[in-house]
Amino acid sequence: MFDYLLNIAGSEWMIIIFVALILILGTGKLPGAAKKLGKVVNEYNKAKNEIQDQIKDVSEQTPTISGPVGTEREKLETIAKSMGVKVEEKTDDELREIISTKMGPKKTDEPEKIDNPKKE
Repeated sequence: MFDYLLNIAGSEWMIIIFVALILILGTGKLPGAAKKLGKVVNEYNKAKNEIQDQIKDVSEQTPTISGPVGTEREKLETIAKSMGVKVEEKTDDELREIISTKMGPKKTDEPEKIDNPKKE
């Protein structure tokens, strides 16, 4: 009975939607609605591009390690170089401190315990 609804192509749907918008909004409000829709699509594209750029930046910062590191010093140097730190004339402890500072505070699995004295 309604088999013809399933055979409607994409361009035909666009025409149907356009005619429905004209009937609902009228010809006077249609340009304003189209302008608002254009702004929404533009903002969506801007946000999408910003997110893609951020993902690209993060993926470029991933260090590439060609093979296993032999010593603790090599590991520290590899991590520090991937963060843009110059490793020359720095001790292992200095590199560890710089790396931990750049990586942020250590997260713990346990929530902080707050001492609440019980009122009796």
